[in-house]
Amino acid sequence: MSDSSPTSPSSNNCCGEDASSFFAFLILRAWLGLRALVTGIEKFSGTVMKEVSLGGEDGGFAIISEIKVKEYGFSHYHGVPQPLYEMLAEEPMIPGFALSLYNGLLGYILIAVGVMILAGIYSRIALLISGLTWVSLTMGLILLKQDAGIAWLGMHVALTVGALLLVKHNRFEAVK
Repeated sequence: MSDSSPTSPSSNNCCGEDASSFFAFLILRAWLGLRALVTGIEKFSGTVMKEVSLGGEDGGFAIISEIKVKEYGFSHYHGVPQPLYEMLAEEPMIPGFALSLYNGLLGYILIAVGVMILAGIYSRIALLISGLTWVSLTMGLILLKQDAGIAWLGMHVALTVGALLLVKHNRFEAVK
């Protein structure tokens, strides 16, 4: 029978003495990092029509059709979806210049924060910015009375708070 008490040499592994907290943080870090990164990348997605030729091989009759295709590019950037942007623009609590600035930066902030969280670059600062971003998005939904979205973003905030409480158990960081 081996001794696995906190003072035994066998407990001194890569994950520290509290491996459960380390793994809990690692899972939150992966989820929050991917959530921010993919959400940011999706701000650069759009749907375009592409022509597709069906048949016509060997000089035969060809049918040309158009299909919708999702693609990514700077020309498709939309920090805040247009319908939400228009509704938020009517809100007196949000000055027009602030909404324009927010719209222009949101996707870039999400991508940067996602990369920072995943790579372990200034983890505490990245998690703080991530949490503040989810709170800012929540404010917009509060103004629009979107209760389901508010609760959904509230879960993001709670997960970010959990990660901030567990960040002391982080063992893999690129930059502290």
